Amino acid sequence: MPTIGIVAGEASGDLLGSHLIRALKKHRPDLEFIGIAGPKMISEGATSLFPIEKLSVRGYVEVLRHLPGLLKIRKQVFKSILNSRPDLFIGIDAPDFNFALERKLKRKGIKTIHYVSPSIWAWRKGRIGKIRRAVSHVLALFPFESAIYEDAGIPVSYVGHPLADIIPIEPNKADAREQLKLKSHQLVIAMLPGSRQSEVKQLADLFVKTARQMLDVMPEIQFLVPLITRETRKIFEQAIYENQGEEQLPIQILFGHAHLAMEAADAVIVASGTATLEAALYKRPMVITYRMPWLSWQILKRMNYLPYVGLPNVLAGRFVVPELLQNEATPEKIADATIKLLEDKTLVEEIRKEFTDIHHRLRQNTEEKAAAAILAYLQ
Repeated sequence: MPTIGIVAGEASGDLLGSHLIRALKKHRPDLEFIGIAGPKMISEGATSLFPIEKLSVRGYVEVLRHLPGLLKIRKQVFKSILNSRPDLFIGIDAPDFNFALERKLKRKGIKTIHYVSPSIWAWRKGRIGKIRRAVSHVLALFPFESAIYEDAGIPVSYVGHPLADIIPIEPNKADAREQLKLKSHQLVIAMLPGSRQSEVKQLADLFVKTARQMLDVMPEIQFLVPLITRETRKIFEQAIYENQGEEQLPIQILFGHAHLAMEAADAVIVASGTATLEAALYKRPMVITYRMPWLSWQILKRMNYLPYVGLPNVLAGRFVVPELLQNEATPEKIADATIKLLEDKTLVEEIRKEFTDIHHRLRQNTEEKAAAAILAYLQ
C-alpha cells in the first residue's frame, strides 16, 4: 500500500494537512499517511507517532529549552518513516524541524515536498541553499514566493491558500452573530491571543487589560476570545480573574469557533500569525500585536528585512492595518488603535477593499492544485 510520510507542527499545519489528505484520497483512496499529525489530520486517517503539541514551540529561547526533546522526536520520526518505506514525504510548515528531516530522507532517495514556504522573503534569506538540499518541490501559498524558488532552481508550485477557498468572499456577520447569540447592533471585538500556551501566557494579561481600557471609552463592547485547548482557556481565565475588579468584564471565552468570532466581530485584536490572514479574509479591520521573551525578540528583530510582520500587510506591500509589537504592545496603545479603527468608517471600507483583493488572489482551488503537484511524484 502506498505510504506518505507527513509532519505538521501546529494547529494551522494540521488544518492544511487535513485538507491535503482529503484531496489526495479523492484520487488515491489507498494512500496511508504516517508521521506527526493533529486531530484534524488524524480524523482524515493519518497516523501520528507523537502529539502535534510537542512541536508547537515558538521563539529561539523556547526552542533551545526544548531542543533535546525535539531532536529525540525527530530521530525517532525519521526511523519510523524510513521503516515504513514511504513513496514520498510531505513536511507541512515547521521549517526548523522539517527541513533537517527532509534533508535526511532525501539523502535516502525519498522525494520530499515542503508545503508552506518559510518566510525567507522576510528574514533568513540565507536559508535558500538549505532548502535546496532538503526539498524536491515547494508548494507556495503566496504568489510572490514562486520567483524566489525559480531563481534558486528549486521546483515550486503556487497553490494559493486553502483558507481563501473555504472562507466566503462576502462574510455573513448577521448569521455569525445569530449562531453566537449576539445582538445585531452590539459592538463586538474578537481577541485572538494565539493557539500555543506560550503565546497565550505572553498575551492574556495584555488582552484583558486592553479590554478594560476600551470599556472605559466604549462600555457597550462585547469581547469574544476563541481558544482551542483547556490549557489555554485556563490561562486566559486566570488573567480575567486577576484583572476583574468590582465589575465583571464582558469577555466570552469560546471553545474554538475562531472563524465564527471573526465573522461576527466589528474589529479584531490578533496575535501575529496565520490568524491575521484569517481576519483579513473575513474583511475585518484589525490591530496586530505580539510579545515574546526579550532575547527571542532581539534575535528576530535583527533578522527581519521587512518593516511589517503581519501577513495582511506583507501581502498588500504596505501598512494596511497597525502593528504594535513588543514594547509598543501596551493596553493603552492597542485600545487606542482599535478604537480609531472602529471610528473611521472610510478607513474600514478601504481595508475591506484591500482584503477582498487579497482574497481573490489567494483563491486558487488550493487542495486540488497541491494534490496534483504531489500526485505527479506518485506516478
